[in-house]
Amino acid sequence: MKKRILFICLGNICRSPSAEAIMKYYVKDRGLEEQYYIDSAGISGYHSGDPADRRMQSHAIRRGYDLTSLSRKFYPDADFSDFDMIIGMDDQNIRDLQRMATSEEEKNKIFKMTDFCQRFSYRDSVPDPYYGGDSGFELVLDLLEDAVEGLLDQLENK
Repeated sequence: MKKRILFICLGNICRSPSAEAIMKYYVKDRGLEEQYYIDSAGISGYHSGDPADRRMQSHAIRRGYDLTSLSRKFYPDADFSDFDMIIGMDDQNIRDLQRMATSEEEKNKIFKMTDFCQRFSYRDSVPDPYYGGDSGFELVLDLLEDAVEGLLDQLENK
């Protein structure tokens, strides 16, 4: 049975689709595609159906990541039961997810992305690059690469 992982941010147009694309890239690179199902969603539905932010896509493509997913809203009733891990990008995402969880089992599926970082000691959150410049998008990708690698190492060494 595939391990099912859902990445969450506010609008699902910058951070979570990037985490999804990076995770898919690393999983494919390690030959583990048959073992994982990876998706992303947003706490809000503001951007549902939209592609990832063009600036995020541009920075990601330079590193070989293809952000092809379309934004969708997080649906607690379906997503908590459909996924094994629900990984939020920042503390507010985590608080929102915990508020939507209706059981301890659901709460135990919630994780924070930066908790998987190995190289960066950036524990607060993956900052939202939406209102910033190029350096913000690059920082997000640096943090996500580190965290995805840590997450995958942890999952594969269990």
